[in-house]
Parts: sequence; C-alpha cells; structure tokens
Amino acid sequence: MVHAAFLMPLLPLVGFVVLAFGGRRLGDPLAGWVGTAAVTGSFVAACVTIAGLAGMAEHSRHFTQTYFTWIPVGGLQVKAAILVDPLSMTMCMFVTGVSALIHLYSIGYMKGDGDYPKFFVYLNLFVFSMLVLVLANNLLLTFVGWEGVGLCSYWLIAYWFDRDTAASAGKKAFLYNRVGDAGFLVAMFLIFSKTGTLTYRTLFALPLHHLLGPGAAAAAVLLLFLGATGKSAQIPLFNWLPDAMEGPTPVSALIHAATMVTAGVYLMARVAPLLELSGDARLVIAVIGGATAFVAATIACAQQDIKKVLAFSTVSQIGYMVLAVGCRAYVAAIFLMVAHAFYKGLLFLGAGSVIHGLGGEQDLKRMGALRRFMPLTFATYIFAWLAIAGVPPFDGFWAKGDVLDNAWAAHPALWGLGVLTALLTAYYMSRLFFLAFTGRARWDDPAQRAHHPPHESPWVMTLPLVVLAVAAAAGFVIDLPWAHHDSLVGWLAPVFAHDLYQAHQATPTQVALGVVDAVVAVLGVGIGWALWRNRTERPLLENRFLQRVWFWDDAYDTLFGRPGQAMARFAAVVVDGRLIDGAVNGAAALVRATGSGVRRLQTGYVRNYALGIAVGVVAVIAFMASRTWI
Repeated sequence: MVHAAFLMPLLPLVGFVVLAFGGRRLGDPLAGWVGTAAVTGSFVAACVTIAGLAGMAEHSRHFTQTYFTWIPVGGLQVKAAILVDPLSMTMCMFVTGVSALIHLYSIGYMKGDGDYPKFFVYLNLFVFSMLVLVLANNLLLTFVGWEGVGLCSYWLIAYWFDRDTAASAGKKAFLYNRVGDAGFLVAMFLIFSKTGTLTYRTLFALPLHHLLGPGAAAAAVLLLFLGATGKSAQIPLFNWLPDAMEGPTPVSALIHAATMVTAGVYLMARVAPLLELSGDARLVIAVIGGATAFVAATIACAQQDIKKVLAFSTVSQIGYMVLAVGCRAYVAAIFLMVAHAFYKGLLFLGAGSVIHGLGGEQDLKRMGALRRFMPLTFATYIFAWLAIAGVPPFDGFWAKGDVLDNAWAAHPALWGLGVLTALLTAYYMSRLFFLAFTGRARWDDPAQRAHHPPHESPWVMTLPLVVLAVAAAAGFVIDLPWAHHDSLVGWLAPVFAHDLYQAHQATPTQVALGVVDAVVAVLGVGIGWALWRNRTERPLLENRFLQRVWFWDDAYDTLFGRPGQAMARFAAVVVDGRLIDGAVNGAAALVRATGSGVRRLQTGYVRNYALGIAVGVVAVIAFMASRTWI
C-alpha cells in the first residue's frame, strides 16, 4: 500500500494539466468537480499510504521513492525523490483532506465567476506544490515546492486583479516571501558547504556537531527561520497575510488552514536535529513566536473585516506553533497545526458562507442576527469559535494547552505571554461571533442594506462546514492526553527523538496548567459576551493604534518604502536619464557632429580633391625626409 505514495502529488498535477488545457471546455461547474476529484483522490492515496506505513515496525516507518537524478553535478547529487515518514504523512493527511473540502466548497462559492476554470487550475497547482514541499526528501526539492506555493499564492491573492487592492496584495505577498526565501537559499549554501549533502536522512545521519558546530548550526537555523517567517507570516514578515484577504475566501482558507502558512513550521520541525545544535537560536525562535502570537492577537481585537480578524488570528496561532518549536516541543507544534487546520478551515469557510449569504459584505458592523437566517452556518461556527478559544473539550484546548505546558517547562515568561494571548484569542473570537450572529440585524438598515437578505449557502458549501465542525469537536483524539503511546506522540516519536516532552506524563503541575487554560478560555468568552452581545461600537477597544496594525506598515513605509521610491526616482532621473541616456545620446551627438564636420570635405569639385592629394603627397615626402635626416 505504501507504493501508492507517488499518487499524492501526481493526482493534483494531473488535475492541473487537464484543467489548464481543457478547463474552458469543461466550464462551470464541471471544471470544479474535476479539480475536487483530483485532490480527493490524493487524499485517498494518503489514507492508503499512511495505513501501509502504520503496518510497519515503529523503527522502520520510513522509506524513500526515487524517480530520477535531478542534478548530478560533482558532489551535488540531488534526486527527484519523496520521503514518506510519520511527519510527512501527518502533513499529507490534513493538507489533502482539508484541501479537498475547500475545493468542494469552491464549486458553490465561485459559481458564476468569469474565470471559474482558472481558479481550479491554480488551486490544484497550489496543492501539488504543497505536497512537493512536504514529501521532498531533500532541501532543494523542498525549495521547489516552497517557491511553487509562493507563486500560486500570488496568483490566487491577486485573482481579482482588476481591483487595485487585490493586485497590490498579491505583489506584497510575493515580495515579502522573496525576502524570506533569500534566507532559505543562503542556508542551503551554508549546509551544503559544511556537510556536502542536502538530503535529509543523509544529513541527519552525519556527525553534525563536528561538521557544523554551534555557530554554523545557529546561522543555518536562523537563515531557515527567516524563510519560515516569510511563509508562516511571523515577525518581521507577517504584514502580507492580512492583505492576502483580498483573494476569494476559499483561497484564504487554503492558505491559512491547509497549505502555505504551515510550511514554515513544517520546515523547522523537519530540521529539528539542526535546532538541537543551535543553542540560543532556539530561544530567538521561541521569543519571536511568542511575540508574534501576542501582537497579532491584540490587532485582531480591533479589526472590522471578518476575514482580517481571522487573518491576524492565523498569525497568532502560527506564533504558538513557532513558540513550541523554539521550546523543542515539536510534537506539540504539529498537534496544534493539525487542530488549527480543522478549526481555521471552518472559520474561514463559515465566514465565506456569511459573505456569500450577505452578497459580499465583510464588515462585522453590518452583520448581526444571522443565526436566524443561516442556522447551519451558525451551528457549525460555534464549534470553530469554541475550539480556537480553547474551551474544553474542543481540540484547541488540548493542542494549545500542549504548547503552553512545554512553554512553562522551557521558558515560564513566554508561558505567561502565551496565556495572555489565549485570553485575547477567546475575547476577539467571541467579539467576532457575537457581532456576526447575534444582536440586531444591522444588514437591514436602510443606509447599510446588503444586496439581498441573508440566506443559507448551498449544500456543496455547508457539507464541508459540517465535516470540519466534527473534526474541530473531536480532533483531539489524534493526541489523547491519556493514550500517548498510540496517538500523535507515539506516531511521531521516530522522527522527533529530541522532543522535550515525549512522555507527557500527567503531573499535578500539568493538571494545574490545564485548569488555568480552561479558566482563561472561559473568561475570555465571558468578557466577549459581556462587551459585544448587544453593542457594536466601543471606540476605546477599537483604537487607531490596533486598527493600523501597531503602525507596522507605516514604519516599513517610512524605513523602506519611501527611501526605495526616492532611490527609484534618483535611478530613473539621474542614473538612467542623465548618466546612461546622457552617455548614449552624447555618443550619438559626437558621431553626428563628427560626420557633419567631415561631410564638408566632400565638395564634389575635382580641383579640391587634387589639391588634397597634393597636400597629402607633400606631407608624406616631408615625413620621409625627416626620418632620413634623423
């Protein structure tokens, strides 16, 4: 059964090719069904492969499928090969599963769009690129998938490119990710120069403490983490993700729940043996993760666009995962990643259902009372809201608690920051829920009327909501706190030999920490309920500082944007206009002037030419005579 692994990336690739060349003929909705079938087939292949992998002995749950030698250059031998192990298959299961649901949802959401087939072309290519990233057996092939998801995100964020905001958001995402990608590239150069390989299993079998040493290992890890901050939207490169909400809502769900933003966390987990050698670099990662989680949570508290609240929520939740990686809690990071895929996918698809039902409205202040008009969306959204808020027994409580337990053991100060962030998370998600689904029907105000009264979405959009609601409620079973040997910790144990808390023994301290997590979650929900169930405006809590993202974009505009524009103007006017064009035009003017002067010698009179010949003869004779005299 494990030999079906190649079908996981192959089927979305086939879907991409079929839709790229025949999508126009297939049309709406057949093109959507073809794209959905391709990714669903990939999910089935993932299920078959993981079943085969689980049937192997624990110590041998890994294999490589090599297809051909991609780069045979001296010592650089890069294979086109996939690595199937517990980590890559855990990723493949939720990437393909959630992506299939998002494809199904898109059939209804994108109905009537002028470029309907093209949308599914991009979605299939996006999933293929993510699977290449996850399954690659070496850093360079991972980078190919890494760039693939970056390119697809640009196309999909700027999908409605006739809108200036969407076109700008696509370019912003592309440029921010290129900054991070530079770090990834330099890290590969450094690792290869020190070890002579980029293949994961070969690399990690080497005596890295001798080949790299703490300094080189720390440099490599921080450079890779720079790449991760771009893909996973962490400080200092998180600003692109909220603007990415300009793309269609299924794109937002795909980026946040199943693909792109999880790539950075996966990369750091994959190179865990390097992190073990990097010393203080792990602390840098943990601090950036904790700080990002807190900053993004504060910003989410003041946003009015429903999708931007969820975007900053993703930045914050990924911050928790990065915090876990920095605390050597790799399993906790993956557990939260899986749980986040379920409830964040549901949050975005539920928000898309609301937007669809309101004719495109995204402003929370123009919603309200939707529970009466969209009962299924309302009911499923409750599961996502309570899961991300960390209310027990939903999977967010267990996954986020796992991260916080490890933060307490490694860096208690960061645990405190994480708990405060958890309180803010429960509060701002409750604010979103109450503004959207309860209170007065503000969409019915004469001055704020939607295009049409709200209505429930079609079944192709609500079925994924139901499936994800079940997963958000029961997803914690993949890592039961009382059965770790047969759950995620035991499954990933062969990959993460250095995980801080593999045993996860229940202790009074952990029980106390769990009680704190539950109290904080309930407190946050209670504060949100008290403040927002019957109110839509609280200026002190929705201040300009938070709405303007801590003036982060303004700072970048001052530090980089405006100086960059000034340099571009200088290059255009002075360097290009005066120096380069001046040199070219000056050379042309010199040739023209010389030609004009020489042209005067061409009079057309024979006597002038005879005189010239005579003068020349005299000059030659004089020259030869002078040489003889010397």
